[in-house]
Amino acid sequence: MTTTDPTTAAHAAAATAGAPGVVFPPGFAWGAATAAYQIEGAAAEDGRTPSIWDTFSHTPGKVANGDTGDIAVDHYHRFREDVRLMADLGLTSYRFSLSWPRIQPTGRGPAVERGLDFYRALVDTLLEHGISPVATLYHWDLPQDLEDAGGWPIRETAHRFAEYAALAARALGDRVPLWSTLNEPWCSAFLGYGSGVHAPGRTDPADALKAAHHLNLGHGLAVGTLRELLPASAQIAVSHNLHLVRPLTDSAEDREAARRIDAVGNRIWTGPLFGGGYPADLLADTAAIVDWDELIRPGDLAEIGRPIDLLGLNYYTPTIVSAPRKDAETPDPAHNGGHGESAHSPWPGAEDVVFHLANEDVTAMGWPIDATGLSESLIGMHRDFGLPLMVTENGAAYEDVVGPDGGIDDPERIRYLHLHLAAVADAIAAGADVRGYYLWSLLDNFEWAYGYSKRFGIVHVDYGTQRRTPKSSARWYAEVIRRGGLG
Repeated sequence: MTTTDPTTAAHAAAATAGAPGVVFPPGFAWGAATAAYQIEGAAAEDGRTPSIWDTFSHTPGKVANGDTGDIAVDHYHRFREDVRLMADLGLTSYRFSLSWPRIQPTGRGPAVERGLDFYRALVDTLLEHGISPVATLYHWDLPQDLEDAGGWPIRETAHRFAEYAALAARALGDRVPLWSTLNEPWCSAFLGYGSGVHAPGRTDPADALKAAHHLNLGHGLAVGTLRELLPASAQIAVSHNLHLVRPLTDSAEDREAARRIDAVGNRIWTGPLFGGGYPADLLADTAAIVDWDELIRPGDLAEIGRPIDLLGLNYYTPTIVSAPRKDAETPDPAHNGGHGESAHSPWPGAEDVVFHLANEDVTAMGWPIDATGLSESLIGMHRDFGLPLMVTENGAAYEDVVGPDGGIDDPERIRYLHLHLAAVADAIAAGADVRGYYLWSLLDNFEWAYGYSKRFGIVHVDYGTQRRTPKSSARWYAEVIRRGGLG
């Protein structure tokens, strides 16, 4: 999604400050989100085998401080405590991901019932507390056996994903009303196989593009499987980190840079997802990298374009780009993804595009704060796709400090959340059909290649003791939920 209006954080604050008494629609889902590898731990328990993130995190130099998800925040053993925390906050919905290697350790064959039992117990506990479960099938933890066989760059992985979806649907379909197939496949394809800063750490632009197509295909095959197995009332979604792309200036060169990033960042997903196929300009931009005629087989686009019920948006910051210039800022500060820089671009066909900070008002990740990008994205998605929408991730990392009394005061996060919830309200007021908001994240956790060095949670976790302590932002969010809006 591109726009031609470069907007600063000052504009964001002015546009999304939110009038007192902003009330969200009845039935709006107030949620929080997590991912299996980031919180569960129990990496080798009850039949689970390594995922690509286990392998990657155990490879020296790949993750800050040598951190791994072996224990994470021990949600596997503490999920009942965590669900009570959710209930205390008043959450009406919880978005979590299933660990593929916990359910199907090699990515083939029957399910491991002990793995499914964990998710059965989690879902039952959520329902007992009046919290609606939202299950994401894939949040980046490909079974290592499937990566050893070729990973997402080969077609077979898409078919294995559909079989895994069937196992999950048969076990949980009677109790989970909303399913998401993939979370941020852009990261899986282009950070995992392009820049290499995410698992599995490969750096081949052709493989990245092949992975993108097979993630799209896996999504479509899984949608078909879920439709066959889930109750008619169940809804199916996918969550994308669609990039709100803005050219640095209105020059033809900067607009061209924005077009190229929009093609490989956004339309590579939304084109086939909504029946339009891969855009011609993307195919032209990347023709020297991959043979699309060989990659896309008859029937693929029909599979990928199967109708879905909801579209999820993960939003953190806009993407400001330009043509090459002397005062360049690169790599992309929001999507570098690792604790160090990579010499390999995650943008095949757009390797020379330069990225710039939208403003100097940044989170601990170095990501500029601009909530207008969220409202603009939602309004554009409503206009372009005509589907109900959900904000399936939005949040901020800060350098949280435990006070002398043991409490954690995080006013910066409260400000961030207030701005972005007000932006959601702005989008709804403009006509966008936004059904819910899932804050990232419920708990401090393993932040991928940053390890435990970045904290996104509204609940603080002492990683030594696993003690959970709600931050002031948690109490603030609980009050927003109680009111049904911003005061």
